[in-house]
Amino acid sequence: MGDWERPWNANSTSKVGEAPPSIIWATAPGGFGQIGCVYTAQGLEFDWAGVIIGPDLLVRGGRMVTEREGCKDPDLTRSTVTHEQFDRLVRNTYKVLLTRGLAGVVLYSDDPETQDFLTGLVHRPAHT
Repeated sequence: MGDWERPWNANSTSKVGEAPPSIIWATAPGGFGQIGCVYTAQGLEFDWAGVIIGPDLLVRGGRMVTEREGCKDPDLTRSTVTHEQFDRLVRNTYKVLLTRGLAGVVLYSDDPETQDFLTGLVHRPAHT
């Protein structure tokens, strides 16, 4: 994103450069600073987590919508996956990622409308 980049958790059973194998990317030395996917982050908890909201989940007109065209997961983009299934699976993926940080989660979206919506959620006054 722009000039910011990080290695993706290696899809390997062996070390790739300084990156540990994907099965232990988040717990081994050299794993800090990598990007993990839902499949390798699931079941782990961190003090803090960062979640990048991709083009598969966008805000349009004040509502979160899923976009199949923005998804790169071949398991979700198969023609046998209905729109309803895709919507549920994408939202569940982000639910898993958003619940990995025990102290907090930092959110980012490259999409301006989505990022504005997320920023508004953080700065919205709490209900009393």
